[in-house]
Amino acid sequence: MRGSRIIEAVVEHRLKLFQAAERLQLCERQVNRLVHRYQASGPAGLASARRGQPGNRELPADLRARARALVRERYTGFGPTLACENLAECHGVVLAKETVRRWMQEAGLWIPRKQRPPKLHEPRNRRACLGELVQIDGSDHRWFEGRAPTCTPLVFIDDATGRLMALHFTAIRVDYSLEALAWISIDQACRLL
Repeated sequence: MRGSRIIEAVVEHRLKLFQAAERLQLCERQVNRLVHRYQASGPAGLASARRGQPGNRELPADLRARARALVRERYTGFGPTLACENLAECHGVVLAKETVRRWMQEAGLWIPRKQRPPKLHEPRNRRACLGELVQIDGSDHRWFEGRAPTCTPLVFIDDATGRLMALHFTAIRVDYSLEALAWISIDQACRLL
């Protein structure tokens, strides 16, 4: 709107060409072109002649339809990046992954992670009886803060009560340490019965 007023002022000789060029931050030649178009077509002549036409970099409609059809038929559960790679490798349709992402969003084939509804994870109920489920855990760490070498605590935790069934520190976490601790905890459980 402001540009049309400035060009109108140049046409009516209220403003010099170089002053209009400074205000519009254009060169004088471009302002001169705009003045000639304004004189020929009025304010509508200032609008781009390419308005309403497809852009120079727009991909053909048949390529778009083919890519969408391939993604819909063969790559429904795929994300845009993997779908793009498969389109290029298997079908020779080379597109940018962002183009595939946009087309998949427009077709409703993919929803960005931020727009997806949150997944509801129902908490698992604890087991009813002691010893029904025993969880085993072990993690390498400097538990003794440099006063002893790095070790792994092997822990057996009862799911029903949350009680530690067995705890043993071992130098390295290996299967025979787990097996030995399992036999010890089984032996202790049998003595309780």
